Amino acid sequence: MGFFGKLFGKKEKESLDQGLQKTKEGFLSKITKAIAGKSSVDDEVLDNLEEALVSADVGIDTTVQIISRIEKRVAKDKYLNTGELNRLLQEEIEAVLVDADQASSYTFSSEMPAKPYVILVVGVNGVGKTTTIGKLAYNFKKAGKSVLLGAADTFRAAAVDQLTIWSERVGVPIVKQPMGSDPASVAFDTVQAGVARGADVVIIDTAGRLHNKAHLMDELSKIKRVVQKHIPEAPHEVLLVLDGSTGQNALEQAKHFTAATDVSALAITKLDGTAKGGVVLAIANQFRIPVKFIGVGEKMEDLLVFDKHEFVDSLFNIENK
Repeated sequence: MGFFGKLFGKKEKESLDQGLQKTKEGFLSKITKAIAGKSSVDDEVLDNLEEALVSADVGIDTTVQIISRIEKRVAKDKYLNTGELNRLLQEEIEAVLVDADQASSYTFSSEMPAKPYVILVVGVNGVGKTTTIGKLAYNFKKAGKSVLLGAADTFRAAAVDQLTIWSERVGVPIVKQPMGSDPASVAFDTVQAGVARGADVVIIDTAGRLHNKAHLMDELSKIKRVVQKHIPEAPHEVLLVLDGSTGQNALEQAKHFTAATDVSALAITKLDGTAKGGVVLAIANQFRIPVKFIGVGEKMEDLLVFDKHEFVDSLFNIENK
């Protein structure tokens, strides 16, 4: 993860520490209680630790994996004490998080893996999808990239209006059609315009509903097909936006969307307002999909490129204010 280390500055680290404050307080207090007064890691400590992880929304499957990995390491080193358990726990939590494929890794300021780099954004209404797109556009533009937005969530008038407001606020162009238009038609026009303008990044908003999975699957497949008429390998990224504050409900949404389309990356929002940040571990591990971005605040800069080492470090660093 050295690639990200160089680009994860002091300001980003402060945002991350602040944004994870609520999760950290709950998470650390549970872990501290789990090992309080113990001098070695025994079955009781592991049981308490398991309970602490589950109640921090890390999820049962992921918790079981972490605990069994710790059990193996404890079995190897009989003299492991609870002081070392914290370090071990950090290492094992980091190990369950999936790394993005190096070929598709990027930050706001790095060179993109393709030009134009087409990101298809999916997620239900209310998770912060449009806001995430606006913040992505802002951060890419701030890093010197040309960005084009496509408003293909055409079944909800507010979605097109919200994206238009973001395009004006950030100062990036948008391709849109009247409400009720065919989403694939908007996506086609957006990619066509992106190629013609030589845009670096094209971000297409879509799929704001989940009531009918078959319909969602058809729509996303159609969007992909028309986009590929211009750029055969596009979309380069299907980014699923999930609301971290909904905990296990975010896992359910991830299930539906990963069944409907090939989600290649995750953006997890609203982590600053919740103690359920452990769900990041559950989602990334259960679906084996890398987390690319996390939302840790209201400001446009508060959408951060996800760095698993820094994330785990912030969870365990009690000195942060």
